[in-house]
Amino acid sequence: MSKEQKENSNPAQNLLVRATSALPQNSRIQYSEPLWKRVPTRDLSGKPYTDFMMLIPGLRNFESSRLQDIIDKVEAVLKRYEKDIILADLNLKINVLWVTLQPHIGLSTEIAALIHHIVPEAKLVSQHTVSA
Repeated sequence: MSKEQKENSNPAQNLLVRATSALPQNSRIQYSEPLWKRVPTRDLSGKPYTDFMMLIPGLRNFESSRLQDIIDKVEAVLKRYEKDIILADLNLKINVLWVTLQPHIGLSTEIAALIHHIVPEAKLVSQHTVSA
């Protein structure tokens, strides 16, 4: 695993840093490349990853306490699957959660369903799966 992949292997930390950078009381700001430039698509052996995208309408307009509550809830779900998640990115500008993970049958659907269960506003809008 490359240094970049290891740095991106902690989904909760990635999610928190990117999401909280837009909170008014937080001074940490992280500018990053567009997802298409930085999301890994294959592991070191060439096996493709699976990914999904969830839209959370109005997320960037929520009060900071509600926004932090959603971030905490999503992080809790992602931590349960930490060993399988390669990258998690919450983009407040476009209200989108992107998750790239190891391909396991039904895993992306399971994670997305759990996120939707605890954050009903979150809707699965795109999913790319490969056969494991």
